[in-house]
Amino acid sequence: MEGELHPGFTPVADTLRRLLRGYPGGAAVCVWHEGECVVDLWGGARDRSGRRWQHDTLAPSFSTTKGVASTLVHVMVDRGLLDYDDRVAKHWPEFARNGKEAITLRQVMAHQSGLYHVRQMIDHAEEMLDWDGMIRAIERAAPIHPPGTRTGYHGLTYGFLVGEILQRVTGRSFPELVEQELARPLGLRGLYVGAPTEAIARAAELMQTGRGLLSGALRLPEAVALARLRRTWFAVLQRMLAGVGVSLDFESLLDALAPRGISSFDFGSERVLRACIPAANGLFDARSLAKLYAVLAHGGELGGVRILSKETLARATRRQSATPSRVVIPFDMRWRLGWHGVFTTRGIPPQAFGHFGFGGSGAWADPSRRLAVALVVNGGVGTPFGDLRIARIGGAVLQALARRPRTTRRRAAAGAS
Repeated sequence: MEGELHPGFTPVADTLRRLLRGYPGGAAVCVWHEGECVVDLWGGARDRSGRRWQHDTLAPSFSTTKGVASTLVHVMVDRGLLDYDDRVAKHWPEFARNGKEAITLRQVMAHQSGLYHVRQMIDHAEEMLDWDGMIRAIERAAPIHPPGTRTGYHGLTYGFLVGEILQRVTGRSFPELVEQELARPLGLRGLYVGAPTEAIARAAELMQTGRGLLSGALRLPEAVALARLRRTWFAVLQRMLAGVGVSLDFESLLDALAPRGISSFDFGSERVLRACIPAANGLFDARSLAKLYAVLAHGGELGGVRILSKETLARATRRQSATPSRVVIPFDMRWRLGWHGVFTTRGIPPQAFGHFGFGGSGAWADPSRRLAVALVVNGGVGTPFGDLRIARIGGAVLQALARRPRTTRRRAAAGAS
C-alpha cells in the first residue's frame, strides 16, 4: 500500500489494508477534512496480470457516476438555466409523450418519474452505447407507474434523463460538461464520463470476485443466470429483508438494472468507457471524487473556486419526501436531489449525502464535519444497493474523527499489503 495520510487517520489505512487482503484487485481511498487532504492511499493489483495500482490509476465506478451527473444539474440550477420544479418537457419538448408531459426535474432526481424500466425500453444492453437511440427510447416510453406515486431507482436511465436535459440547456455534450464545469476548474485529473484515450490507458481492469452468489451466475447464459439469481441471491436477500418487514420485487430489479444482454456487457471495455452512460460508466480516481465532494462539504467553494452557491446546495441536499411505495430498492435511501443518504459501519451521518456504486465504489460529503470520503475499486461484485467496503471505509473515517487528530501528515508505510 502506498500514499500519504494524517497520522490520526490510521484506522482508514488499517481498513484499506484488510480490504486489499480480502478482495481481488486493488483500491484507492481519499479523504478530505477541514479543507485538507488527510488520506490519499492506494494499493493492490490494477489487472489480472498483477500490475500494481499506481498513483494515477482510474477505476470504472458504476453508479458512483450518478453523483457527478447530479452535481452538474445543480450547477446549472445555480446559473438559472434550470429549476428543480421545471417540467422536463420545457427543455426537452420531444419528451412530452405517453404520459410524461408533467414530469418534473425534481421527480427525475428523486427517482419518482416512473422511467426506470430500461429492460422494457430497449432490446439489448448494447443500445446504451448509442446516445441518440437511448433518448428516442425514453421519448417513446410511458411511465411504468404514475409519476410521483412511487420511488423506483432509475439505475441505468437516470444518466440519460439528466444528461439530455443538461445537453439541451447548455448546448454542450455531457463529457464536455464534466471536463469544463468540474474537472478543469477544480484541477481534477481523474474524473471522466466518456473517457479519452489518455484516461483509458490509466484504467484498472474490472476483476470479478470468485466468491458470492452473484459471481457464478453472471458467467452463465442470461436466461439460466436470471433463473439462478432468482433462486439464490434474490431468495436470500428476500428472506433477509422479510425479517425486517421489507418486500423485494425481482421483476422491478430486472426492469431497472438488467436490460437483455447485460450479463455480457463489459463496463470495463474500451468501447464502453469511451461511450457516455452517465448513470454507470464513470472512470474515476478516489482523489478527484474526494476533492469534488470536499467542495460540496464546504458549501460549494474550496480553495477560492466556487462551483455552487450555498443557497442552491441547501436546496439540493434537502431530503425529499418519500413516497409510500418503493420499488427496485425497497427501503428508504434518504434521497436528496440525485444524491442519497450515507450508511457506514458506525451509523448514518444525518447530514451526509453522496452516491455509492455496484462493485464497491462510492463518494460522499458531510457538511457538518466538513468531510469528504471516496473509494474506488476494481475487484468484487457487491449488490445493486451498494457494498460494505465503502461502509467500512466510512466507519473508519468516523472512528478517526472521533479521536480529533491534530498532528501532521506523514508518508504511509511502503510495502504494506
